[in-house]
Amino acid sequence: MSDEILPDHLVAKLRFRHLQLLTLVQAHGSLRAASQALNLTQPALSKALSEIESAFGYKLFVRSARGLTPTVQGAAVLRGAALLLEELVHLRAEAGMAERYGARIRIGAPPFVAQTYLPDVVGKLVRRELPMRVQLHEDRVPALTDALQQGKLDALITTLPLQMMETGAGSLQYTRLFEVRFAVIAASKHPVFQATRIDWARLMKEQWVMQTEGSMGRKLIEDCFTHAGVPVPVPLIESTSPTTTLQLVAAGLGIGMVPDVFLFHHRVQQEEAVRRIPVVPEPYSSVVALVVRQGPLSDRLALLKEALGV
Repeated sequence: MSDEILPDHLVAKLRFRHLQLLTLVQAHGSLRAASQALNLTQPALSKALSEIESAFGYKLFVRSARGLTPTVQGAAVLRGAALLLEELVHLRAEAGMAERYGARIRIGAPPFVAQTYLPDVVGKLVRRELPMRVQLHEDRVPALTDALQQGKLDALITTLPLQMMETGAGSLQYTRLFEVRFAVIAASKHPVFQATRIDWARLMKEQWVMQTEGSMGRKLIEDCFTHAGVPVPVPLIESTSPTTTLQLVAAGLGIGMVPDVFLFHHRVQQEEAVRRIPVVPEPYSSVVALVVRQGPLSDRLALLKEALGV
């Protein structure tokens, strides 16, 4: 690395112990509480914090009667410290399995991506001559994004609004993989299919099975109603899983919306238990992208990109 990226004086003066000290000071909010957690005297901790600030060349905390609050520079350093500590744990785990596995990669994905798209990708990673160890985390997109930014995941393969892809988001880097369309579905014998024209005003009157509030899938449904100029209905049932949504819809408990690729990978569609509703206009499409943190590309991420063909 160049001196501009990693100055010699930081290498010489900082240790991982210092990074842990910073995170504990932030977590406890005061020197007194942090010194007790670290089993240090308060003067010793204060001196260590001053040395760390001197090494960075910035005040990292504002001291007040209420305790310590990170400065703008301090918040950036703390984010980096948390990532480096997570990376140290990751490095130790990789070293312990180096003889059997080439590396370990932690991938986050929403359930439908994990179930329909990732098996082929994961297969390429684990069938290498020296297999990669894959840890797959399925969750809602906001929770996955937080985990990536905290260093708990290496990459996301997830749906994103198109505008997020176009504008970017600071600390994250996006690589578009493919576009996914969504289907509004109902049980095959649902009365909605008797209508000659089905629009969002008509669907507003139906009972809905929706993803939980705040999820990407829920926002997509809400946007469809909002852009059609009609109120968003309150869902009868909320679920975090497209598999569960599909089963609930097939049972005649309401209508729902799932990624269309999900229909082709599920037995319920083959049994014609559900049908796609020809709503006008059609739901918006979304983008599935590889999302990683900004910065140098690690070997494990290079292998993941190779498996993804990007």
